[in-house]
Amino acid sequence: MSPGAGGVAALLILADGRFPAGGHAHSGGAEGAVKAGRIHDPASLEAFCRGRLHTAGLTAAALAAAAAAGVDPLVLEEAADARTPAPALRATARRLGRQLMRAARATWPSPELDALAAARPRGAHQPVVQGLAARAAGLDPTAAAYAAAYESAGGPASAGVRLLSLDPFDATGVLARLAPEIDQVSARAAEAAHRALTEGPGVLPAASAPLLDIAAEQHAAWPVRLFAS
Repeated sequence: MSPGAGGVAALLILADGRFPAGGHAHSGGAEGAVKAGRIHDPASLEAFCRGRLHTAGLTAAALAAAAAAGVDPLVLEEAADARTPAPALRATARRLGRQLMRAARATWPSPELDALAAARPRGAHQPVVQGLAARAAGLDPTAAAYAAAYESAGGPASAGVRLLSLDPFDATGVLARLAPEIDQVSARAAEAAHRALTEGPGVLPAASAPLLDIAAEQHAAWPVRLFAS
């Protein structure tokens, strides 16, 4: 990976769970999966994170990489809508995008971030904002893809510790075992992003996870929940 002019440190800041982008309040679907019994131990948590990485994670990583590569963010907004059929997940993506936008504009001021914020005052999709934030930080499309891909698995892994009182070492082990696949997903996303510059957003991955969509709609209707999504 070549992080670009921003260097590795900028990628670490963007991907850090302590970056004030609001991700800590979301489980990435893990809370619904725990209640349904699909996540109950480290092995099932790993299976869930792997599935999310190769579906929603791949799609998000490609959108982020395309934004970092210079594809029109408003075009990517339409592509993100088309790839997010569940209303609850669209609302979540925009809520997270709005919070990330605030953090990114304070950290890496950018006319492109300002323009997207003005065009989408209620929030743009998180991966699109993530890609523009990476671009503002001097990162290349591959680095943007890494940030999105890592978050797609890291969020549920972290949530699993809180939901099931898992040993944090076990959750970290899950991410370590998924590291080669995060590499693969990030590379695939970046390659698609470069193609999108000349071929349009239709070449970006549109991997689907219907069970995540259904669970998100159910979770949104819960009267009491630990995580926002």
